[in-house]
Amino acid sequence: MNTVLKPRDPVPLLELRGIAKSFGQVEAIKDVSLSILPGRVHTLLGENGAGKSTLMKILAGVHAPTRGEIFLNGSLATFANPGESQKAGIAIIYQELSLAKNLSVAENMFAGHEPRRFGVVDFKRLYVQAQTLLDSLGIDIDATAPVSRLSMAQRQLVEIGKALSRDASLVIMDEPTSSLSDREAEILFHIVTKLTAKGAAVVYISHRMDEIMRISDDISVMRDGRYIATLQKDETTIATLIAMMVGREMSDVYPRRETHYVRPPQPLLTVSHLTLPGQFEDISFEIHAGEILGFFGLIGAGRSDVMKALFGIGRPGGEITMSGKRLKLRNPAHAIREGIAFVTEDRKHEGLVLMHSIAHNVTMASFEEHGSRFGILNRRFERDETANAITRMNIRASGPFQAVGNLSGGNQQKVVFSKWLALKPKVLILDEPTRGVDVGAKFEIYRVIRELAATGTAIILVSSELPEALAMSDRLVVMREKRIVHEFDAHGELPITQPITQEEVMSYATGAKTA
Repeated sequence: MNTVLKPRDPVPLLELRGIAKSFGQVEAIKDVSLSILPGRVHTLLGENGAGKSTLMKILAGVHAPTRGEIFLNGSLATFANPGESQKAGIAIIYQELSLAKNLSVAENMFAGHEPRRFGVVDFKRLYVQAQTLLDSLGIDIDATAPVSRLSMAQRQLVEIGKALSRDASLVIMDEPTSSLSDREAEILFHIVTKLTAKGAAVVYISHRMDEIMRISDDISVMRDGRYIATLQKDETTIATLIAMMVGREMSDVYPRRETHYVRPPQPLLTVSHLTLPGQFEDISFEIHAGEILGFFGLIGAGRSDVMKALFGIGRPGGEITMSGKRLKLRNPAHAIREGIAFVTEDRKHEGLVLMHSIAHNVTMASFEEHGSRFGILNRRFERDETANAITRMNIRASGPFQAVGNLSGGNQQKVVFSKWLALKPKVLILDEPTRGVDVGAKFEIYRVIRELAATGTAIILVSSELPEALAMSDRLVVMREKRIVHEFDAHGELPITQPITQEEVMSYATGAKTA
């Protein structure tokens, strides 16, 4: 008699059993059990505040679980600190960069385990090893370059190289493409493929649904600190995952305008031949009250530099006029007084004071207007404005005096928005406003953008997510190599008569089309 042997289920590389984590009275994770298999990409999906980052920090040795067990390769494991997690073969790439700007790329990549000779760092070997690793990963960056001279996207790639400088069997990637262009994201996807081909497991956290459906093997959903389910990619759809993640059906991620937009005859803001050598050249455009003007381009196209110049950072040549009045924007304070607000792409370092409360951050930009001549803020204004912001933006927090640094990324971004909305600006510049934000929080941010435009605020929206740029913009400006190369009307009114395709926009962004 012949016995047919059934294939055994693969042994999990990592298994979590009943993991929970509390911070005081707040239970961030509640009874999460999860299995990660070798050689597969396991995506962890959930809204900001669902507990994903806390769970990953437990694996990284940053937090100890309140209860539950971790098994690595079938053996019980505990990590008292990040060093123990790294020695066990776990590498983590955080969404928020942890690089030292004053050090070189190589020094950052091998920090804590530099090659040494006679007890001191062997810089020659350090630079060779770092450059070899970068080249093998397809990352075109000089290992000797100071990190301070790199773009945000390049720093993100260095962060990836830093994590992979150690031989890891489990690599955790927390929003790794949040600062990357499509071209650089392809480099990352190639790295992921190489890792899994070698048998490593990749835990991938992202809010970009298209890339999740592209690279995932298994997808686990968390909601409100709890594990919901694990599905194989081929067994599910984006709509199903979103419904599981937010606990409700979402028919449209991008809210439509409530009423048809009629463009005023005269522009509110006009920019003519704006030039800052080395950053951007001959930038000319206009925007009308109530209009959403999108800016799209690959990393390095110069979009963010243009936006900073409009906010008084830098001294470009050219002309900026508001309602016919010529502006000389000497600094951000001057731009704010003229009615220009700026939501930066780097909320941690440029948009918020993390150790301060929600209330202090929300009213920070309004201090000059609402403070007394003795430098004392109007407490009634602070209370009312913060309460309004928490309600309007649906900020999830324990109260108005919770430190912003303890909020999830999506809620931090809502605080940044609220800070500028308190000023009621004429022009609101949004540089990657939904970077690292989950789909539920994105919808709330889009809703507020629509509301502001409906009340007459002119909005400049810089986005690396082309579907977002096309869906939210009335007109779309494309930049390449620090110049404007084309302008589309995103709704097919003027001068385009056909709906714009993503392929057509990318053809101008990459230089495939030039006229």
